[in-house]
Amino acid sequence: MKNSRKTSRVKTLRRIEIYDTTLRDGAQSEDVAFSLEDKAAIALKLDQLGIDYIEAGWPGANPKDDRLFKTLKKLTFSHARVMAFGSTVKPGASPENDAHIKNLIDAQAGGITIFGKTWDAHVTGPGGLGCTLEENLRMIGDTIAYLKGFSPLVFFDAEHFFDGFKTDRAYALAALKAAAKAGADRLVLCDTNGGSLPFFVSDCVKAIRRELGQGTSLGIHCHNDGDLAVANSLCAVSAGVDQVQGTINGIGERCGNANLCSLIPGLSLKMGLETLPEGKLKQLTEVSRHLEEVANLSHNRHQPYVGQSAFAHKGGVHVSAVMNAPSSYEHIEPLLVGNQRRVLVSEQSGRSNILYKAREFNLDLSKDKTAAQEVVKIIKDLENLGFQFEGADASLELLMKKAMGEHRRYFKLHGFRVITEKRSEDTDPVSEATIMIEVDGNVEHTASMGNGPVNALDNALRKALVKFYRRISDVTLLDYKVKVVSSKQGTESVVRVLIESGDKTDHWNTVGVSSNILEASWMALVDSMDFKLYKDSR
Repeated sequence: MKNSRKTSRVKTLRRIEIYDTTLRDGAQSEDVAFSLEDKAAIALKLDQLGIDYIEAGWPGANPKDDRLFKTLKKLTFSHARVMAFGSTVKPGASPENDAHIKNLIDAQAGGITIFGKTWDAHVTGPGGLGCTLEENLRMIGDTIAYLKGFSPLVFFDAEHFFDGFKTDRAYALAALKAAAKAGADRLVLCDTNGGSLPFFVSDCVKAIRRELGQGTSLGIHCHNDGDLAVANSLCAVSAGVDQVQGTINGIGERCGNANLCSLIPGLSLKMGLETLPEGKLKQLTEVSRHLEEVANLSHNRHQPYVGQSAFAHKGGVHVSAVMNAPSSYEHIEPLLVGNQRRVLVSEQSGRSNILYKAREFNLDLSKDKTAAQEVVKIIKDLENLGFQFEGADASLELLMKKAMGEHRRYFKLHGFRVITEKRSEDTDPVSEATIMIEVDGNVEHTASMGNGPVNALDNALRKALVKFYRRISDVTLLDYKVKVVSSKQGTESVVRVLIESGDKTDHWNTVGVSSNILEASWMALVDSMDFKLYKDSR
């Protein structure tokens, strides 16, 4: 008997290629200075994410880029194709005799992206190429045709295309046609000035599709000078482009490039298109944070999708709703992009916030309504005084334990004194702290020097505690921040001290507030040591 098999049609998602230019365009950001090692590490991370193309740089532009291409040749990429970037030949020159073209070929990259002028003002106008419009078209065509004999892929970046399309539509299209006739594998429309609007970008792409036909492969490269790079890119995709270009976290010259950390989930989760390989989208937040670390950039906590605050909830009404129906205040599930939901506790908190945070700490406040309400009241009173628990989870957890009557007091302060002395105008001040604490009826009185009064107090406290709790020696102060809560009172103003501490396995944050900076620092230091002893005993 013949076996019968039911066949089902599997719907194929439209595929959008992801082209990353973090190492080239992103490196032009004012605050960024990648080392060779940085670039190699970022390239590997992008490959792990599943990026299709990695634009490594401009061969011959500087020794670092030349060394980078040699370094990348030695590395193994599982998915990405490394691209070299450069310009067309100069006016009157032929590709065969152009040193720049030779550098592109010698880089032996997986493909080459060439940019050329499509705005007539940049060809014949002041500061332009200084050649005829016809010569520019010849330069585009000859460069691409020549490189096609040496590279498996040649993309054409149509520089300033949208500005050119506004002023001389026929010439901008002629530049695209010259590139396509020469064999360009993709025509990339560049909003180089970054000032175009989404509806205009969409209309342009549709017009080009009609003019060049559906068989022409198009890409989009947007800058963010109008804060619309992601929107423009999404509209271009909707209108028919096959490839998007951008950078991780949107870094780049001036206001940056299209942010791939917003663009990729927008394409995948909102438009239902195929971008990264299956399962890779969950790595997006990790890659975003990795780039910040490597580039030594401050974390943009409010960045959509991957920012620390992207799924942070503070208002009590919001938290209550999210606990029952997450989609009410979250446009996607945070884990889809490797991020996580955070519930903040502040003066705007309600009982829902407290219960949610308690669960995070493995504390059960749901059965003790009195304790939960007490925590809410204490937090609102303290935040009125200047405390802030959003970034001080360790202090918050200790506060909850105290409200539940479950907090153990590990040491008692009998007193401390800090002296700072400047002995002459040409010497630095010297700080010394003395402290007396009691642990289980045993009193320890000790002193320590430090680099400033807070450091001296920190050292003295550690020196006293370590005699009773050896594990205190593992604690390291990772960060110390002081913020004036209100500057209206001048030097009498209340200050808030936030301390980040860590040991071999964990890190935690604590807070203290006072009009005396030493007292505020002491509060945060005590909570830090207290939390270390508490967490180790759990």
